Amino acid sequence: MALIETRPAGDSRFDALSLGEVMLRLDPGDLRIRTARSFRVWEGGGEYNVARGLRRCFGLRTSVVTAFADNDIGRLAEDFILQGGVDTSYIRWVPYDGVGRSVRNGLNFTERGFGARGAKGVSDRGHTAISQLKPGDIDWERIFGEFGVRWFHTGGIYASLSPEAAEVVAEAAQAAHRHGTIVSYDLNYRPSLWQAIGGQARAQEVNRALVRHVDVLLGNEEDFTACLGYEVPDTGKALSSLSAANFKRMISQVTADLPHLKVVATTLRAVRSATVNDWGAVAWAAGEFAEATHRPGLEILDRVGGGDSFASGLIYGLMTFDDLATAVEYGAAHGALAMTTPGDTSMASLAEVAALAGGGSARVQR
Repeated sequence: MALIETRPAGDSRFDALSLGEVMLRLDPGDLRIRTARSFRVWEGGGEYNVARGLRRCFGLRTSVVTAFADNDIGRLAEDFILQGGVDTSYIRWVPYDGVGRSVRNGLNFTERGFGARGAKGVSDRGHTAISQLKPGDIDWERIFGEFGVRWFHTGGIYASLSPEAAEVVAEAAQAAHRHGTIVSYDLNYRPSLWQAIGGQARAQEVNRALVRHVDVLLGNEEDFTACLGYEVPDTGKALSSLSAANFKRMISQVTADLPHLKVVATTLRAVRSATVNDWGAVAWAAGEFAEATHRPGLEILDRVGGGDSFASGLIYGLMTFDDLATAVEYGAAHGALAMTTPGDTSMASLAEVAALAGGGSARVQR
C-alpha cells in the first residue's frame, strides 16, 4: 500500500494548490533595513513558496489561492507569481480605496543577517486582502470536485492572520478530503503574528484544532513546541544523533495523539551563526522513521524559505517515489540549495536536488 494515495493526475487540473498570503519582500542586500537606500524586490509567502517550488524546481502543475488589493502593488505581486509559473486563476481581487484604509497588500522587509547578526524580518501586513477572506468566499467544491487537485497545502502563517483565516483553512481542508485530495500543513510559528491576538496560547489553540484536518504535518525544530505544546529536549543545540532521537520521540507522541496523520516531518537546524547552520531532517510514516543526510556547517546566503523548500521537496518525493527515505532526502537537499540563493523562493533545478540528495558535491560543473 502506498504511503500517500493521491488522486490520479489525469483527472486533476492541478498537482498541488496552496492557500496563503503572498507578500512583496523588500531586500536590502548586504545592508540593514534601517540604513538601506535601495531594495531588491521578490515575492514570497510560506504557503505560496511551496507551490512555486513544486512548479519551478519539480515541474508540477500548481496554483495558489490568495487575495490582493487591486492596485499596482497587487499587480506586481501577480506578475512575480506568473514569472514563477504558478497558476493565478484563484487570486481574489479586492477593490482598492486609494489609501489602504480598508484593504492593503502585504510587505515584508527582510535582511539576511551575517555571522553574529541574525536575519531579521519586519512585516507590514495589517488589513491585507487575504487576511479578510471568509468562509464561503472561495468555491472549494468547484476547485476540488469539478477541477480536481491532488495535493492541498497551507499552514500556520496564513491561519494566524485573522480568526476567519483559521476557519477558511478548516473549510478548505474538509472540502479537499471530500474529493480525495491530500492535505498538508506547515506549522510555521511566527511569534510576531500571534503576539497581539493571544500569543503562544492562542497559537496552540488554533493549531491543535486545525491539525485534526491534516494528513501531512510539517514543522521545524521549534514549531511543534510553540504550536502544539510538545517539548523537545536540547532544541537549538548542535545537531547530533541524540537530538535526532529526541525529535523522533516527540514525533512518536504526536502520532500517538493524532493517529490520523499519514506523515510527520521536521527540519533540524542548529544555528552556529547566521551564515553557518547544521541542517538535517527527520520524517515518519507508517510507523517508520527516515532521517536525511546530516549537513553540519552548511553555509547559508539567505535562510528565508529553507523550510518551505524542504516542504516542496518532501511533497514531490512522496508523490513521485512513494519512499519516505527518498522523500526526506529530496526535501533536505532542496531546502539546503534554496538557502544558497537570495529571496524566499527556490532557484534550484531538479537535477541539482537529485544530485545533492544522492550525495553529490559542490565541485564546479563544466
